[in-house]
Amino acid sequence: MGCDCDRYLELWNLVFMQFNRDASGVMTPLPRPSIDTGMGLERLSAVMQNQHSNFHSDLFTPVLAAIGKLCGKTYGDNETDDISMRVIADHIRSTTFLLADGLLPANEGRGYVLRRIIRRAARYGKMLGIEEPFMHRLVDALIGVMGESYPELNDSPERIRQILRIEEERFANTLKHGLSVLEDVIAGVKKDGGSVIPGAELFRLYDTFGFPLDLVGDIAGDQGLTIDEDGFRREMDAQKTRARASWVGAEEAVSQVYRELSGSIAKTEFTGYDSMSGVATVLAIVKNGERVNSVGEGERAEIFLDRTPAYAESGGQAGDTGGMKSDGVTCRLVDTKKPVAGLFAHHVEVSRGQIAEGAAVTVAVDENSRAATKRHHTATHLLQAALRDVLGEHVKQAGSLVSADRLRFDFTHFTQPSREELEKIENWVNASVLENHPVSKVEMPIDEAVAAGAMALFGEKYGDTVRVVSAGEVSRELCGGTHVDATGEIGMFKILSESSVASGVRRIEAVAGLAAIAHARARDAELDEIAELLKTKDGMADRLRKFIDDARTAEKELEAMKARAAVSKTDAILSGARDMGGVKVVGGVVDGVEAKDLRSLADSLRDRLGSGVLLVVSVAGGQAAVVCMVSRDLTARLNAGNILKEVASRTGGKGGGRPDMAQGGIGDSSRAAEAVEIFYESVGKVLGG
Repeated sequence: MGCDCDRYLELWNLVFMQFNRDASGVMTPLPRPSIDTGMGLERLSAVMQNQHSNFHSDLFTPVLAAIGKLCGKTYGDNETDDISMRVIADHIRSTTFLLADGLLPANEGRGYVLRRIIRRAARYGKMLGIEEPFMHRLVDALIGVMGESYPELNDSPERIRQILRIEEERFANTLKHGLSVLEDVIAGVKKDGGSVIPGAELFRLYDTFGFPLDLVGDIAGDQGLTIDEDGFRREMDAQKTRARASWVGAEEAVSQVYRELSGSIAKTEFTGYDSMSGVATVLAIVKNGERVNSVGEGERAEIFLDRTPAYAESGGQAGDTGGMKSDGVTCRLVDTKKPVAGLFAHHVEVSRGQIAEGAAVTVAVDENSRAATKRHHTATHLLQAALRDVLGEHVKQAGSLVSADRLRFDFTHFTQPSREELEKIENWVNASVLENHPVSKVEMPIDEAVAAGAMALFGEKYGDTVRVVSAGEVSRELCGGTHVDATGEIGMFKILSESSVASGVRRIEAVAGLAAIAHARARDAELDEIAELLKTKDGMADRLRKFIDDARTAEKELEAMKARAAVSKTDAILSGARDMGGVKVVGGVVDGVEAKDLRSLADSLRDRLGSGVLLVVSVAGGQAAVVCMVSRDLTARLNAGNILKEVASRTGGKGGGRPDMAQGGIGDSSRAAEAVEIFYESVGKVLGG
């Protein structure tokens, strides 16, 4: 039976209304309490139901019952189990609300807090004897309690269940690899009479096995131990120091010149939104990390101008390329970057003449490259809108690259999108292209932009005024990059690949416009080549499938022939068996048997020989492999490893193994027959004969 959350909400307002008066003294209802409110619904419900504990109220009892069903225990029977059940009940509530709000497990920030909550609940589940992922099976019970008063929980229950299941499976993998190591560490600390797990061991568990520090602390606490967190931090800092050591000196030397320029020359004015070329003045030149007065033909340098139409790499968009000219001077612009805020570094190669500070130059952006980049950038905005529409609004940008050749977009998502979902995403973008939405670029106050629904990157710093790029009503983002004027200019959009780049982060690579057409033509050419090889353009997949099936059938027939040949070879070898002191001893040479198949042949010989000792040499591809076997009843008298070592050492090879089986090779395949005779000699020394 569900709880009466609405009655508790009414009581919330009655109890606390007196603390919420406006300036005139009129009492107004408080906002609906969040799930984390200190004096929350669970306390009110416990009071109204005359219960001494929140967990005995009907906000928790259905969830506790569901936990009990999973672990086969009843809440209230055992205090130790009750603690675990209460932790899980509390944590499934927190995680469900956080996931419903769009937060995803991660390795930093808020996502890491969520991950820690999930993993802590999972560990308490194991303490109750629940070995399989289980938290996703509690979501329905929680929604049954809270769903009516918090309807947002009903919007995506399947997504919440899926994320929880995947996260628990990942945690189980972490536990599998690290828990046994942690147990050894704890045993070692106790054996030495210690009470603290050293920081070095904590760091090894974290760095090698991905074992979270907080989890180690929980497990150590259960064992009556503590952890050396300060030592762990020192180890972490030491690793960071080692990682920086190789480049920090050069990086600081280079960045110093930019810091000096930032304080001595004017900031670069960007004119590239409206113009593809323009006249500018050279303010500074940097070569090899040092400021110089001029550079000449054949030299590379960074040119800093007072204004430029060239976009500097930022926000994921690649820097512009093009050219730079002056009187008697020609330079190729190979890239444009922004080493410090406000300064554009034009990376040039001087093709002719000499360029100096104070010179007037004309900068021209490569229009074809800029146009292709604009298509990819606007397509990236449409792609993000499509991802949020198809996969869910939890999708957030986690990185991007926009260039003339392609686009790459990283986004938060908990599992691999299906082929059908990728097709929907691709179709969504292409439909928006065909609808030819106007693309506007407007500067406005950031509060106004966010209120209008503009997407912003979490953690990005924005000024009071921002640039909002809108594609009709389908996409609206804060962005300083260059874009087309209408989505129809993008042309064809094609997803090339989808992959995982980190836990909870996926990556899509795609092309648009002429790059998409070039990709389609390349695929057509490849299909034409396949059609030519198959001698047909119709039913190529069926024809190729038949070839593969025929090849597999032929491979099976070949294996059968090898098996028959092996039987024939074993017959020939066994026919030459010798009796030495009442023990059957057999050795022989076979041709054409690969080293990987020789063991199977030797197994067949051993099974047919019964009690005895054997050695078989295979010569194939100029190599000679050897296997020696001794039946178990004879290993007290004969050792296959020792026999093979003697044979190999006397024929320039090497090998060894167990008393019942050894393998190796001989140095010269022409000595295969000699190896067999050495085998007989070695066994004869032990058995006589």
